[in-house]
Amino acid sequence: QYSRFLIEEILPAVGSDYNLTNDPERRAVMGISSGGIAAFTAAWERPDYFRKVISHVGSFTNIRGGHNYHALIRKTEKKPLRIFLQEGSNDLDNLHGSWPLANRQMAASLRFSGYDYRFVMGDGGHNGRHGGAILPDTMRWLWRGVE
Repeated sequence: QYSRFLIEEILPAVGSDYNLTNDPERRAVMGISSGGIAAFTAAWERPDYFRKVISHVGSFTNIRGGHNYHALIRKTEKKPLRIFLQEGSNDLDNLHGSWPLANRQMAASLRFSGYDYRFVMGDGGHNGRHGGAILPDTMRWLWRGVE
């Protein structure tokens, strides 16, 4: 539903006022927490629209099946995605799972499957401080090689 919302509603609405590209190599999607897994899902489901992802403290835990991604990545043919994951060692650990562990598992699966990815672990919690502090470097990494 989120992918459809972005593609059918947000992109056309924003595109009516701004000159947006149709090239998925030049599109990124980003989010924090549930927005982080939503951003990853949008690119995973629709790489024909989004090929770059930034996920800060992404909720890849047992909330609506988010914990299944690390196994799915290993068992699915590689997709043309570039992924940046940011996490904090003091992030949430609750009945849904451990956010730091879930993001480590995501990074391990991306590495195993040969993805162009970067994983940065800080010592923060479930907030945007660390991700915001490294955002300029994240953007340089994400957009490297794109002219």
